[in-house]
Amino acid sequence: MTEKPPAERTLFGHPIGLTNLFGVELWERFSFYGMLTILGYYLYYSTTEGGLGLSQDTGVGIVGAYGGLVYLSTVLGGWIADRLLGMERTVFYGGVVVMAGHIALAVIPGLAGVGVGLVLVALGSGGLKANASSLLGTLYRPGDPRFDGGFTLFYLGINLGAFSGPLLTGLLQRHWGFHYGFGAAAVGMAIGLTQYVVFRRNLGTAGKNVPNPLPRSAIGPIAAFAVGAVVVVALAFATGLVNLDNLSETTTGVIVVAAITYFVVMLTSAKVTAVERSRVRAFIPLFIANAVFWSLFQQIFTVLAVYSDERMDWSIFGWTAPSSWIGSVEPVWIIVLSPLFALMWTKLGDRAPSTPRKFAMGVIGMGLAFWLFMLMSGTTGNSVPALAVFGIMAAFAVSELLLSPIGLSATTQLAPAAFRAQMMALYFFSVGIGTSMSGTLARFYDPDHEFVYFGVTGAVAILAGLVLAGFSPWVSRHMEGVH
Repeated sequence: MTEKPPAERTLFGHPIGLTNLFGVELWERFSFYGMLTILGYYLYYSTTEGGLGLSQDTGVGIVGAYGGLVYLSTVLGGWIADRLLGMERTVFYGGVVVMAGHIALAVIPGLAGVGVGLVLVALGSGGLKANASSLLGTLYRPGDPRFDGGFTLFYLGINLGAFSGPLLTGLLQRHWGFHYGFGAAAVGMAIGLTQYVVFRRNLGTAGKNVPNPLPRSAIGPIAAFAVGAVVVVALAFATGLVNLDNLSETTTGVIVVAAITYFVVMLTSAKVTAVERSRVRAFIPLFIANAVFWSLFQQIFTVLAVYSDERMDWSIFGWTAPSSWIGSVEPVWIIVLSPLFALMWTKLGDRAPSTPRKFAMGVIGMGLAFWLFMLMSGTTGNSVPALAVFGIMAAFAVSELLLSPIGLSATTQLAPAAFRAQMMALYFFSVGIGTSMSGTLARFYDPDHEFVYFGVTGAVAILAGLVLAGFSPWVSRHMEGVH
């Protein structure tokens, strides 16, 4: 049964509940990206520089794997929302766990703090991220033309956090050390949780119900499965089957298997109608294209983090900015362009390009953006002007706005009723595959051969986008009533 909007109170033409979800997502992304942009440096900087002294390949691989694990954990967050707590409460408790993870990173030294902190942040983000997006979808009636505009505004909140987080943590890391940067991330999440509680009433009854409650008879088997999963993971690390060096590849493989399993479950479930099953099939090409897109985009935190540190000139009027500010560059463009895209989609209405065509343009644009880095491949050392990279990031932003908020919106509309939150988790699986792949691909980056690296990865994305464009009519037909 579709949930009704809590009330027709609006702000700028959108449900008032959007403001609360906008705020909590802003602060969660502040903490997430603020931590993520300094994490790689913390792992591979020498101990004299305040880091842990791991190899650079291992460090960027862990960053990619961690990002993938964050999105893998969205399935757990979706399951908890659909079967135990409902979306609204899962968002709150997820934020609490995220805050605990950042505190662990801030106060526990060495790899122990990294392990405890990243696991907690990954689990908490899984609960918050998928459900905040799904909860937003319940504030609009099916077919509401404000859907894409609302999700684009929501995306503005994400990027305000993504912009401000790295600025603050980068400065704190430079002047006082990494642990102060991680502490700032914890404070940011605490602010987000506070505003969420204060303005919780704006959500009305949205996300309060549990759509598919877990029967008491299933509690024992589920608990046994959870314990078994923990034991398997522990044994994998204890025996060396999984280690820090192959973590990104392992993460990618696990998410691929989990995604295939989820598609099979949804396509065979008796709770999914024929129309819903058709929509799930239409989602498969979008899933693949999304993974390709994010495998390039998330290199902001792997390849481009190294590029920022070793190839970019960050001098600004005689002052050198922190290398970690690379994480704040692209969100500037998102903040500027998001309102324009929201207005454009709202004005165009049914005349806007179809969802698969928007996806195809986004993937192609991402490939072209990577090709722009080839123009600087003839230089050496820290000689690439920050202004040039700032311009390239505009292409990243346009591509992202063509794909990511549209993907969030489409997923909520294509989701079967019995799998609403878990369908959003499946969307984040595609982001997770791309994110963990960004760590794997980072191993092939070499400043001496960056022309080939950026050329090949960009070409693969462009080809994937062209293939999706060719399949767009088929995808649109199977979306059954979703534009």
